[in-house]
Amino acid sequence: FLADGAMWGAKGEEKAGGACEEWSYQLGNKDTLSLKAPKKSPLALRMVVLTMTMICGVFICSMCMKQLGSDSWSRIVKIQVAEQSCNKSLIPPSEVQFVHYPQPLNYSRKECTCTPVRFFAIISSQRSGSGWFETLLNSHINVSSNGEIFSKKERRINISSIIKTMDMVYNLDWNSSASKNECTAAAGFKWMLNQGLVANQAAVVDYFNQRGVSVIFLFRRNLLRQMVSQLANNHDRYLKQLKGKHKAHVHTKDEVVLDSISFKFQLPLANFSVCE
Repeated sequence: FLADGAMWGAKGEEKAGGACEEWSYQLGNKDTLSLKAPKKSPLALRMVVLTMTMICGVFICSMCMKQLGSDSWSRIVKIQVAEQSCNKSLIPPSEVQFVHYPQPLNYSRKECTCTPVRFFAIISSQRSGSGWFETLLNSHINVSSNGEIFSKKERRINISSIIKTMDMVYNLDWNSSASKNECTAAAGFKWMLNQGLVANQAAVVDYFNQRGVSVIFLFRRNLLRQMVSQLANNHDRYLKQLKGKHKAHVHTKDEVVLDSISFKFQLPLANFSVCE
């Protein structure tokens, strides 16, 4: 039929002229479209592209995780919960700069988080009774005085090491016998004048002002007693008269009495000048 129609259309084109020619052209188009192969659906192509994209994405993510490492990745995806702020309305305005809420790195303060902490530093010299005074402070369950933290030279070799050491004390990360199980309300240490304090006084003053540190100057009024105590300490350092041990500081009245009985020395008067 198609062949006859095509031939008839061709004959009609020769005989009938323009009208038959248009009909033959339309018939030819219908035959041509019916003979072409059907087009492929774009859905399959889209699925292939989507699958390849997903595979590439998974590969890139796996490579990034390997480079970052598990610890770094956990830090990235970690969600930090905002901590509840403490009520500071009861603190007088004049005391705000001296009240702190430290957050130690070694442990959590938990129920003590909102307990205000005051910072202090005891500045003194040897044989001035600072050990006795510090013992009285540490007898309080909420006060921690950590002793001569700068007695070791590496902690005071420069201002950077000094500030690092003080930060550990005031952040409550310093572990010593003065650490308390109760909520700490005051934290500090003892600093001798000859332990790097005078050499770095300007930077230390700036640090104390920034951190709101209260400074306690402890000195002995009777300089003669201080010198006698120095001589007694040097004497006992070699003889070790108190039960075979050198006792640089006494902390009880019994130790004071025992030490004073066992110690006898001659004061070199040639080192003193008499004022009339």
